[in-house]
Amino acid sequence: MPNPRLASRYAKSLIDLAQETGQLDIVFNDLQLLESACRESRPFVSFIKSPVINADKKEKIFHILFSDKIAPLTDKFCKLLIRKGRENYLPEIAHAGIQQYRIIKNIRQVRFTTAMPLEGALKEDIIAKIKTEIPDEHIELLTVVNEDLIGGFILETNNTLYDASVRRDLKDVKKQFSENVYIRNIR
Repeated sequence: MPNPRLASRYAKSLIDLAQETGQLDIVFNDLQLLESACRESRPFVSFIKSPVINADKKEKIFHILFSDKIAPLTDKFCKLLIRKGRENYLPEIAHAGIQQYRIIKNIRQVRFTTAMPLEGALKEDIIAKIKTEIPDEHIELLTVVNEDLIGGFILETNNTLYDASVRRDLKDVKKQFSENVYIRNIR
């Protein structure tokens, strides 16, 4: 069961400790690794959330999997989660930690969806245009290809969605024709 409040609190404690010890960027990279492991490996998530496997075995297996890939601070934090029985929240905690890092570093994540892949120069132009609209933030551009758009693009950032796709235009035209607004106005 998702628990964003718990995940946010644990992530904040790790991020705060990382800031105090000067390891913020290292811990951020570790959180990205853990999040991608959780996102890409269903067996790993099942292992973490399994109530059958005891904490000692989870600690040993976790150590084997990640001891040489993550910093000692992150490793100790994960061991603490396992000892406290909170390891099943690791995917949420990693995600919350990444979000908190982005807030601290003033990084805005922008999702740009197009019908065709973006080329290097066009991608840089888009980032430059976004930076003129949002001047004080670093932009992390995620590009997604969705051929259903037909043409145009969809831009998503924070709680804002700007849909300039041909698919949306066609839906708008279809809606206008289905409502018969013009016929009603003639009578």
